[in-house]
Amino acid sequence: MSIPPAALRMVEVSGAEALWLLEGSSLGRLVYAQRELTVVRPGRHVWEYGRLVVRTPVPAPAVPATATYQVDEIRAVAGTGWTVTVSGPAEVITNPDEAAHYLRTLSGWTHGPHDTLMRLHPKTVSGFRLARAEV
Repeated sequence: MSIPPAALRMVEVSGAEALWLLEGSSLGRLVYAQRELTVVRPGRHVWEYGRLVVRTPVPAPAVPATATYQVDEIRAVAGTGWTVTVSGPAEVITNPDEAAHYLRTLSGWTHGPHDTLMRLHPKTVSGFRLARAEV
């Protein structure tokens, strides 16, 4: 005999809580448009000095002027989890000393010209937490 799944709903969280969830994770995905198609690439990130630094397998010329970065942790069996989306202007990190620091601290996906470090300046932050629906 199986137990019916619990009714779940998404509850919006405050911006401060969304940033706290983002800061506590390290894996996400970069979402941007390229040639009228939506591109999704994995990324590792760190939140420092009010900016999000992302290491992702995207060629540097393809980094968009405005990017969206998504992070989530969903545990479907337990019916818990959260999702955070950050959007804003993005720039490639070109300073060699700064790039060397982040290449050491953020594990990469590939090595070579397609492994890019970028800085995202958040303009919008939204987050949701998965919660059980009231019966």
